[in-house]
Amino acid sequence: MLYPVELRAREGGEPSEIAPLMQGRRDGLFSVLGGCKRGLSCRMVARFLALLLLALAAGTAAAQESSLSDGDRSAIRDIIGRQVEAFRRDDGDAAFGLASPTIQHMFGSSGIFMDMVRQGYQPVYRPRVFDFGEIVELNGQPTQKVHVVGPDGRPVTAFYPMTRLPDGSWRIDGCFLQAPDEHQA
Repeated sequence: MLYPVELRAREGGEPSEIAPLMQGRRDGLFSVLGGCKRGLSCRMVARFLALLLLALAAGTAAAQESSLSDGDRSAIRDIIGRQVEAFRRDDGDAAFGLASPTIQHMFGSSGIFMDMVRQGYQPVYRPRVFDFGEIVELNGQPTQKVHVVGPDGRPVTAFYPMTRLPDGSWRIDGCFLQAPDEHQA
């Protein structure tokens, strides 16, 4: 996998202090830390840094997950449930009003928003089953997982990334549908 910095360096872009690390050189960050020059192998220093970054990432995800109160979790589910109810009533203004400012800006009007939902999101537009699952962290956003059975009887998992507004309220910042994994023998 090429990281953006390494890709830019390979494409002849501006040199970066990180690019040498991506290419396995002994200069760059390792020499700044002095690990390779003090008798420690670069591999040991790299392992230590990888473990440190992994621990920090795990701690950050756990902290973000635990930062959601029971009230936040309830409010997130309430907003999503209210939007689905608005879809069932074909109340585009109410459904659009529960979308984040980013989504509202993207579509511009409730009519365009509802056309998109009707055409591309039938499972959440007219669900037979709509059961809330866990809230997970995706791309730094609390994301509600929902088990949905669409009008055609097919199950999907809907992922609802959420955003908190400055007033503390929650809004829906998108919806991604994923078909269940097919089990292979």
